[in-house]
Amino acid sequence: MPAALPVAGNRFVIVGGASLVGSATAGELLDHGAAEVVLFDNFAFGSEQAVAHLKDHPRLRLVRGDVMRLPDLLRATEGAAGLLLLAAYMTLSMDRDPWGGLDVNIRGVQNALEAARANRARKVVFASSNAVYGYGPKVAGELVEDTPFHSVGAPPAAILYGASKIIGEQLCRDYHRRHGLDYVVLRYSTVYGERQHYRAANALYIIETYDRVRRGERPQVFGDGSETKHFVYVGDLARANRMAFEAAATDVAVNCSGPAPITTLELVRLVTRLAGAGGHPAPEPEFVGEEPGKVRLTSGGAFRIAHEAAERAIGWRPLVDMEEGLRRLIAWREGKEGRGAG
Repeated sequence: MPAALPVAGNRFVIVGGASLVGSATAGELLDHGAAEVVLFDNFAFGSEQAVAHLKDHPRLRLVRGDVMRLPDLLRATEGAAGLLLLAAYMTLSMDRDPWGGLDVNIRGVQNALEAARANRARKVVFASSNAVYGYGPKVAGELVEDTPFHSVGAPPAAILYGASKIIGEQLCRDYHRRHGLDYVVLRYSTVYGERQHYRAANALYIIETYDRVRRGERPQVFGDGSETKHFVYVGDLARANRMAFEAAATDVAVNCSGPAPITTLELVRLVTRLAGAGGHPAPEPEFVGEEPGKVRLTSGGAFRIAHEAAERAIGWRPLVDMEEGLRRLIAWREGKEGRGAG
């Protein structure tokens, strides 16, 4: 049976849907003719504000439920052709509650896959992370899909998060092997964009820099500013999720990163310039010590998270560069402030 799942005319469930990526992907699927999109969330991290712009759409349904309760998932996924699995604790949340994080990131994935199998869904797209490559010293160059996991010296929460994503990927493989459930794993870089959440340290760095500049304070650069960061615009990721359903690909894991990496110093200077400072010259950044709770993906020179395998597998490549993506994020943020939203 072909693994391609057309979006038009089919029903989709986004598990962990009241989120940055969930809301963007819901809009993408609806725009491409999905018969119905169900956003399944327990609102522990997601919020109704994240999906407020979609709530009146006639083909969107919001279902409150918990991935730790299989009956909730079985009800929500009845009749679904495709499931996007987003629900997860990230590193900052994993640090606060490792037991809860492991439950959601492992048992929650098992529950979602079991619901997909029981209700005869045709395809699952699993949101993984570049954390599956671990943290620590690596040679400069490219991180590709067969780069091994490295854990030496990193904080436990970071390793638990990365390891939980590896296990989630393997659970998808196991369901494919045992039950023929088609799947695609997308390994996200740090996601940023409109309706930005506050759970990813690197994305939070963007917002904190913006806030400092708007308050008239100097932005801060941790370390010497040479550390490489990898971002992907949320609209590009929403497109990747849709294309993963539509592609004939199955039993594959690919990176989804932005067009190019950026150093911390480049990022801060770019946000500072775009944020403006009430017509005054942009302040020069202040160099401070190491970032609190810092987790380095590499300790050495510049590196790139390669995304060519995604183009081969699902026909996707990133289209929005960092400057344009930040313009969109800042425009959303300023519009939100202008409306007096919290």
